Amino acid sequence: RGLAAGPEMHFGFQTVTEAERREKIYQVFESVAKKYDVMNDSMTLGIHRVWKDILVHKMNPSPGTLLLDVAGGTGDIAFRFINYVRSVRERQLQRKLRHHQNLSWQEIAESYQEDKSKSLGGSQVVVCDINKEMLKVGKEKAQNLGYTEGLSWVLGNAEELPFDDDKFDVYTIAFGIRNVTRIDLALQEAYRVLKPGGRFLCLEFSHVSNPLLSSLYDLYSFQVIPVLGEVIAGDWKSYQYLVESIRRFPPQEELKAMIEDAGFLKVDYQNLNLGIVAIHSGFKL
Repeated sequence: RGLAAGPEMHFGFQTVTEAERREKIYQVFESVAKKYDVMNDSMTLGIHRVWKDILVHKMNPSPGTLLLDVAGGTGDIAFRFINYVRSVRERQLQRKLRHHQNLSWQEIAESYQEDKSKSLGGSQVVVCDINKEMLKVGKEKAQNLGYTEGLSWVLGNAEELPFDDDKFDVYTIAFGIRNVTRIDLALQEAYRVLKPGGRFLCLEFSHVSNPLLSSLYDLYSFQVIPVLGEVIAGDWKSYQYLVESIRRFPPQEELKAMIEDAGFLKVDYQNLNLGIVAIHSGFKL
């Protein structure tokens, strides 16, 4: 291997160069994109939906929030964000109308229409993903589900984001950071594009501390998940990689330290399902 290939890295349990890893991961997601949702449901028994709901509730966005969702090609976080902001906006609107009991019907109707047209109150979510196939799946889903307002899709690399400094209120990355070649660079970029006061939120598979659960989880991961991958997506190897990449990922405290190294403050994490996944949170202050 020439010097230009870069340092050796892990691709699952294999050792590869940085460039090879980037290419291999790209191929994994290109090959699983169309079956990604079905596969997530079967791999996690549908619980990934609850985890993503918890992430958005923890974020608690208000109308006007600008969100960057990285590695979010399938739109799962983006659609939840839009629903959440819409419902907050709806409640605000109802409160406003209750306070104006003496408005005429005409005025109420006009006010309602006007507010309705700004149903997100200026909120925007930008989905940034490195993989064209994943973005394609997300865009199709958005079209089918009727999400158009306040949503944009950008092809970009987490390690060098195509956005200006101090731009977003919140940065999320759900089940994406373990597939980034250089986590430190991705974290620095997250810090750069957030406004001062902005929040970083990361949802990722983590490390289970309970020994019994840990061994059951290993059994399920290594014996069952690749088989599901073969049956559902005709792709044993990609799912084998996904499982191995989960095991290679730094545990909770180690990731917390990396997030702090990138400059974030008030960094903490919340374990879900005994640490099968964790949500890390930090602020740019």
